[in-house]
Amino acid sequence: MENSRRRFMIALWAVGVPLGILARTLAAQAPASPQQRQPTLKDKDKDDDSNFPKTDAKIILEANQKDIKKNVERLFQLASELKTEVEKTDSVQVLSLALLKKTEEIEKLAKDIRARAKG
Repeated sequence: MENSRRRFMIALWAVGVPLGILARTLAAQAPASPQQRQPTLKDKDKDDDSNFPKTDAKIILEANQKDIKKNVERLFQLASELKTEVEKTDSVQVLSLALLKKTEEIEKLAKDIRARAKG
């Protein structure tokens, strides 16, 4: 009895943690209100060529956001598949190797999403 509870809690944790990370990542992606900054003397002294790195950074951030969205969709799909497998698995049996591999893939993907969200 104690062993089946432990397996159930592990499976629940394996599904809950990625979904929690997903929720936190989506909350972090919410657009913040833009703050307008007053130009300083240093900004006025710079050449017009200083705009080029900003464009590159914007392109990188857009590509990063696309990757995050793609990874979040994949994470959701994997978490749903894991939930389905856990529901099918008899709680008396030992968790399958495929189930453990799927949880490792979910964890790896969630870490990648978190790293990209941090920048």
